[in-house]
Amino acid sequence: MRTYLMLLAGCMALQAAVAQSPEVKVKAALSELVRDPQMTYASYSFYLLDGQTGQKVWSVNENMGLAPASCLKVLTAAAALHTLGSSYQYKTQLAYEGKIDAQGTLQGNLVIKGAGDPSLGSNRYQASTETVVLQSWLAAIKKAGIKQINGQVIGDDSIFDTQSLPDGWIWQDMGNYYGAGPSGLSWRENQFSIRFKPGNSLGAPATLASTTPAMPNLTLINELRTGAKGSGDQAYAYIAPYTESGYIRGTAGIDEQYFSISAAVPDPAYDCAYRLQQALEADQIKVTKGITTTRRQASTPQKLQQITATLSPTLDKLVYWFLRKSVNLYGEHFVKTLALEAKEQVSTPAGVKVLKAYCAKLGIAEGAVNIIDGSGLSPANRITTAALATVLYNAQKQPWFNAYYDALPEANGIKMKDGYISNVRSYAGYIKPKQGPPLVFAFIVNNFNGGAGPMRQKMWKVLDSLK
Repeated sequence: MRTYLMLLAGCMALQAAVAQSPEVKVKAALSELVRDPQMTYASYSFYLLDGQTGQKVWSVNENMGLAPASCLKVLTAAAALHTLGSSYQYKTQLAYEGKIDAQGTLQGNLVIKGAGDPSLGSNRYQASTETVVLQSWLAAIKKAGIKQINGQVIGDDSIFDTQSLPDGWIWQDMGNYYGAGPSGLSWRENQFSIRFKPGNSLGAPATLASTTPAMPNLTLINELRTGAKGSGDQAYAYIAPYTESGYIRGTAGIDEQYFSISAAVPDPAYDCAYRLQQALEADQIKVTKGITTTRRQASTPQKLQQITATLSPTLDKLVYWFLRKSVNLYGEHFVKTLALEAKEQVSTPAGVKVLKAYCAKLGIAEGAVNIIDGSGLSPANRITTAALATVLYNAQKQPWFNAYYDALPEANGIKMKDGYISNVRSYAGYIKPKQGPPLVFAFIVNNFNGGAGPMRQKMWKVLDSLK
């Protein structure tokens, strides 16, 4: 009898252990989510790995290609760190063509030769702010003996191709700060702020109060209207690349006294040259022939004499903001940089080929990664959760992993990247349960009904089962 009781107790203990396994818990939690009305027409996938062994713990729809939104960034960041190295830096050159005469007049052009740095002029890094960079350039120009420029200030963005937005980006996104496209000479993360004041009645025009900084080279046509109380900011900028005008459309809640949106600069190289010209003339250094870019004049300056060079922060620090704050611009710069360093034509498609080659090295099937950008902003991207989890698992073995892990946001008590575009929610990252080995996961839902906020909470509940 005693032996029988011991065997029964052992079986019960084993059953309890199985019941507490990650597979059982997440399967039950996901089954509950699938029955939710928000999931009636949804497509979903979940992939769970043992973080120590890399063995699959559990999956559902693991080979279903879904739009990942910003969770695609975990792939782009890993490929960039692996291929370029965590200490990689961009080098923007300030140079001139022509000669400096005895009176200190540059008989020629001042050239800002872009290197594809996404952080030039950004306020995220103390050494890269607009003020710091312009002051360092002014000091170098004076040291070179230049007192006047009998020529132009040229923004040289020729290191990248002229297609500044990846295929597949939608019109509603591309004029706004999160849809700012990459440039060979990006400046201040290619964005500016627009301040509005709503009208006094529903449907009344909202007043465009100011832009920061001033944008005299861009005409904004304001079609913004006053919305209902509590409706908040529903304003969008519609500004195409390289254009000289754009539209502001949508609504702003009547209860908003003032509010601001951030929009994309259509020609970053031109804007950078303009800011330098303004700084020069404020310091009594005249520029006689204005500003231009290599794209506008369809030629690239030759026989340059370098005045100074501006180095970007190291790649690991750029990746920090790319993942932590989901800066789409950085991802698109990384993609083109991968193409550049691979000696390929510098374009988004060429860079995407490098991303896919990185996946192939990890044993990920070609069909599991059908993507057209590096940030996940395009709704046409498709990737499997198995591919994303494989990228995350293999990152743990790399010398750059600490920087990669640190860059991931922490949400709901989990180190993970989140993604959101219309009708898409995604999460991918690392979980350290109270018991058992660490876990690596990827979780995507497409085409859900209702609001993104409630879906986020329901997906978090599934992830809570693994803690």
